[in-house]
Amino acid sequence: MATKPVTKETFDQAVSGPKPTLVDFWATWCGPCRALGPVVEEVSDEMADRIDVYKCDVDEQEELATRFHIVSIPTLILFKDGEPVHTMVGAMPKASLVQEIEANI
Repeated sequence: MATKPVTKETFDQAVSGPKPTLVDFWATWCGPCRALGPVVEEVSDEMADRIDVYKCDVDEQEELATRFHIVSIPTLILFKDGEPVHTMVGAMPKASLVQEIEANI
């Protein structure tokens, strides 16, 4: 399952689903975000039965970036029951991302 875009209108419902939800806050002009994008897609596909994964373009969704105090991108936030439980900042290898997710779901 590929990542899905999320907006301020769909955000609360998206992160309140039955599975933990990973949200990738990114921007098109961000080099590290572009490097991390394929990794997030792979993790989304491989862990689709365990987590939902969304992408939030901080330029298009400034309200959400402000709401979650996003000051550096890429920032990934893992949510459970609609609440943030773990934040990761910066690009990372796939193994590290999976390890961070596994430790917090």
